[in-house]
Amino acid sequence: MRLGKSVPTTTFAYHLFTNARDNFPVFAYISLPYYLYYMFRETSFTLRSGLFALLLLLRGTGAAAQSLFDAYAPLFTTPRHYVCQHTTVPINIDGQAMESDWQKVAWTQDFTDIEGDKQPTPALRTRVKMLWDANTLYIYAELQEPHIWANLQKRDTIVYYDNDFEVFIDPDGDAQQYFEYEVNARNTLFDLFLPIAYRNGGKALISWDAKGIRTAVHHQGTLNNARDKDVQWSVEMAIPFEAMRFYSQALPHDSTWWRINFSRVEWDTEVKDGKYVKKINPDTHRLQKEHNWVWSPQGIIDMHAPERWGYLLFAAAKAGAKQKDFQLPFAEEMKKYLWLVYYKQRDYKKLHGAYATTLKDLALPEKVADTNGNEYTLLLQAMASQYSVRLQFRNRYWTITQDGRPFFTDDYE
Repeated sequence: MRLGKSVPTTTFAYHLFTNARDNFPVFAYISLPYYLYYMFRETSFTLRSGLFALLLLLRGTGAAAQSLFDAYAPLFTTPRHYVCQHTTVPINIDGQAMESDWQKVAWTQDFTDIEGDKQPTPALRTRVKMLWDANTLYIYAELQEPHIWANLQKRDTIVYYDNDFEVFIDPDGDAQQYFEYEVNARNTLFDLFLPIAYRNGGKALISWDAKGIRTAVHHQGTLNNARDKDVQWSVEMAIPFEAMRFYSQALPHDSTWWRINFSRVEWDTEVKDGKYVKKINPDTHRLQKEHNWVWSPQGIIDMHAPERWGYLLFAAAKAGAKQKDFQLPFAEEMKKYLWLVYYKQRDYKKLHGAYATTLKDLALPEKVADTNGNEYTLLLQAMASQYSVRLQFRNRYWTITQDGRPFFTDDYE
């Protein structure tokens, strides 16, 4: 088709894109500028200025479409969520979950690799269910396992040196002051509290014990018997809310949400002298790296990034009722911009020995917008050794500093 002076703009646009679609088997966005160039050459002078403007517009749109998060994409996948239904049935902690309410509630998605889609799907299935009542969070996990083994027997030994199941809970979602519970196939418990995440210089309080916690494991197979093949082992936990409260912190109620994640550490083993032993990497002559399988992918090999954990939504609905819809809290959507600054600042400091003092140094704009068109302002105050960045929306502010703890205020002075 050859376009002349008298072709209306709407007609031109229609033919332009229709012909592009028809003439290219796969009409990719990247090919459009070249097609426009061809049309530009074949078109009368009257329309050339319009084509030139369209080319500039497309060029700008392509640049703008590149997400701020692209370089950190694995850290910004949407965390998984689980709606935890209420029970009034007495739960016997025996590792088997035989009560009727356990049969009524849904499983989580199967576990994935800690890095997500970057790594293969786990070879063995792991999944979890949860319930709650006025005083307790109940957790039940099934771990497919053809070779059940465990050695450690003393509480608060480093249980992940065996195959284990781990729970991470941050009740207020501030990425600090969180709890960790680990159990091996002998039901050996390792519980600890972290006031601050390791990445910010925190140290685990291993001497802390979860008061009133109950755990049990059950084997479909035999423990430490290398002569047979097993099916799975399961873990059941009852964690009192009082063991995870500070001061006057409220107990969960309908629509309360927490951050939570689960991890399974799995070592590759072989049989020697009738016993399971961990495999050695023939190239390094060291133990082969363990597998880290999780419910909600972290995007990095680090469970101690609480902002990457899944969401646990408490629902008043009884076990088996219609699932309550989950909607990500508005503040959580906004926090991702703060975490982007946090990640960029950490990388910048590693490279330069100091934090960036301007957003420009971090290749970040002052204005950002969400998918609904709401515009937000980023404000960075920084020195070489510390910084504070605020995300402003009207008279509301979300703030994060170098300590990795986001917080919210209605106004700012």
